[in-house]
Amino acid sequence: MSLFDVCKKSLTSSLHHNSHCFYFKSKQINVLENPTDFYTHLKDKIKTSQNRIFIASLYLGKKEQELINCLSDAMKKNTNLKLYFIVDGLRGTRESPNPCSASLLASLVQKYGNRVDVRCYRAPQYFRWYNKLLPSRINEGVGLQHMKIYGFDDEVILSGANLSNDYFTDRQDRYYIFKNNKFFTDYYFKIHQLVSKLSYKVVYRDTAAKFELLWPVSNISCDPKHNRLKFVQESKESIKSFMESPVDNLSLEDNHDEYPSYVYPLTQLSPFFKNSHEDASTEKKTLMKLFEDLKSSKTGFNWKFTTGYFNIERGLRDLLIETSANENVSGKIITASAKANGFYLSKGVSGLLPDAYHHLQYKFLKLAKSKNSNISIDEWAKGQVNTPNGWSYHAKGIWILPKNNDAMPILTTIGSSNYTTRAYTLDIESDCVILTKDKDLRQQIQGELDNLYKNVHPVKFEDFAEKPEKKVKLHVKLATKVMEKKL
Repeated sequence: MSLFDVCKKSLTSSLHHNSHCFYFKSKQINVLENPTDFYTHLKDKIKTSQNRIFIASLYLGKKEQELINCLSDAMKKNTNLKLYFIVDGLRGTRESPNPCSASLLASLVQKYGNRVDVRCYRAPQYFRWYNKLLPSRINEGVGLQHMKIYGFDDEVILSGANLSNDYFTDRQDRYYIFKNNKFFTDYYFKIHQLVSKLSYKVVYRDTAAKFELLWPVSNISCDPKHNRLKFVQESKESIKSFMESPVDNLSLEDNHDEYPSYVYPLTQLSPFFKNSHEDASTEKKTLMKLFEDLKSSKTGFNWKFTTGYFNIERGLRDLLIETSANENVSGKIITASAKANGFYLSKGVSGLLPDAYHHLQYKFLKLAKSKNSNISIDEWAKGQVNTPNGWSYHAKGIWILPKNNDAMPILTTIGSSNYTTRAYTLDIESDCVILTKDKDLRQQIQGELDNLYKNVHPVKFEDFAEKPEKKVKLHVKLATKVMEKKL
């Protein structure tokens, strides 16, 4: 069986026997490579949208007035246009009563009334009594709305990027545009609406904060402030129903050659499930099965993996290492160097994070070496973050390539997940797997990889003993052990 067929069979069996697969013609998926192109495309799509704009992001930067003005101008010009927006309810209100995501978006609610629906998601764990005693930034550790979905009429962009100036200028991420596929865009709109109905509604108020969070009676369940357990139970049932339901889709019949790309949405909504056995989420299960099937198929292949925050969930980590112990399989990882980590030289506890990720790199390489795995790590660096011409690194994803040295990827993932324990237990994530035979798309995906590899340098196991900048202090190691599941 070919590598393509092994992947297709695995994904089909994982995701309800193909009902959660969407088909794309050539030229319907485009890849952007840099932040400025992402921002330009966002603004262009806002200006030209006719019926709906739906956006999910961790937050909107507190100084992003240009983007607010762009949305306002589009709403003013086209009275048929509706705007749907979700941000995290903690990160999106962090700066309040000073300007924050919620207050900026509330200004659009004030101007355009019920044509604008703004929601703030708060994780169910936040409503335990003791969390109310903790500062907002500490509470962000209990779970976040982490999806990045940017929808415009019948087009959707999936990315790992949020909506603030660094993501538009000097923070490297990934960006995939899915065009002219109403079935696919409608599916992501339904995910957006599902999470909206688990969230507070933002209304404008003429107060210092400029907004208030209200719980609509039309939501799936009661306000979790009043009955958290009931909210979790009823939300869980709605999520399971959505995840297990067939989707509106194209019937391929005999037109497979016309649709060379298969796209499988993955969604992680684990905060609403007590354990992995009952969890209806699809990302972790699908990726684990994919690598298990690849491992058992004995098919030779190469894989590449990237994340700005190197802390691969243990089950997936072990599987990647075991799979790469086969001489026909090799893996390459790109992660952020300390100077490309957004927390580099930051004040307080967050300043320890670059060293914590170094320590997790060391542990990974030590384990891989003990299993004789063919895995290498490169660090991405482009100057020093928060200095002139310095960039940070926020890309995340997986690529599968045939074994040939010059082969281009046949599979990639794109979305919000960093593939961590946190992503699979605390946060809400949205990704997809793209499996393709389309030469043009494969060239674009390879071009994206080549662009990432322009700024990397190799990391060796010996570096952690020999290079001073790789040596991690004992208190960082201890803190990493305690906080690992939240990184």
